[in-house]
Amino acid sequence: MSRKPKKIEERIFRPARQEARDARINIDTPQTQNTSYKLAFQDTEFLLREDLRPIRFQLELLKPELLLDEAQIASTFVFYGSARIPSPERAQALIDAARSDQDQRIAHNLAAKAKYYDEARKLAQIAARFPADISGKRNFVVCSGGGPSIMEAANRGASEVGARTIGLNIVLPHEQAPNEYVTPELSFQFHYFALRKMHFLLRARALAVFPGGFGTFDEFFELLTLVQTGKIQPIPILLYGRDFWNRVIDFEALVEEGVIAPSDLNLITWVETAEEGWAAVEAFYGATPSDPAA
Repeated sequence: MSRKPKKIEERIFRPARQEARDARINIDTPQTQNTSYKLAFQDTEFLLREDLRPIRFQLELLKPELLLDEAQIASTFVFYGSARIPSPERAQALIDAARSDQDQRIAHNLAAKAKYYDEARKLAQIAARFPADISGKRNFVVCSGGGPSIMEAANRGASEVGARTIGLNIVLPHEQAPNEYVTPELSFQFHYFALRKMHFLLRARALAVFPGGFGTFDEFFELLTLVQTGKIQPIPILLYGRDFWNRVIDFEALVEEGVIAPSDLNLITWVETAEEGWAAVEAFYGATPSDPAA
């Protein structure tokens, strides 16, 4: 009598999910109640030990990478910018709320930059319409820090045209939450700034930088350094707000002082509108993508 061939199993170990479920036993003994008895990957206190920092680095790098792969996101269009610039509809309220002369000046300066909220929103709408490739993978998926202001504008623009959009949030001492336009399954939270910045750039194939403060400076100059030193290949780096940037940074002085080369200024593409920004991306890649919404 012949036996039916037995299937060669893909794996013979029980899945970790099943092990974790079965480990929740209701046996109350000194041994089982001690934290040492917990499975290592279920023991939060163990994972938060100082010695486990390298493991936490790996996990924070790996989790978004796996989920973005599963979401078939091939590349991103990253948006950097201030968390304080108001949307045009909120600009007057910001001015009205200012009390002192200094607060009034600051409110007017921020309100004057509200136009960049609209430009970020429109640029995100254009990028988000970029068609999927034949395998279903998406390019130029809009990605921001997941917060308010310019970040909200980017996620909002992509959401408004029905596209998924990424938010890379960071744990800060004051309470915060991702903006409402981030796709929930693509909303990530980071403990380590370094790993968050790495994820900004791992898939970035174009990047727009709007006026911003310390965080924007940090992200922008790290990107310039990585391209300048050949650590990453050049990508379109769109810089919005020439008046702002030339007031707070003297790029020409850096050349004149000899601390950067004249050619380093070519890493930056100055733009003011969403249309100019997307035209620069098209010029860089030498192709005009079709617009499914057209």
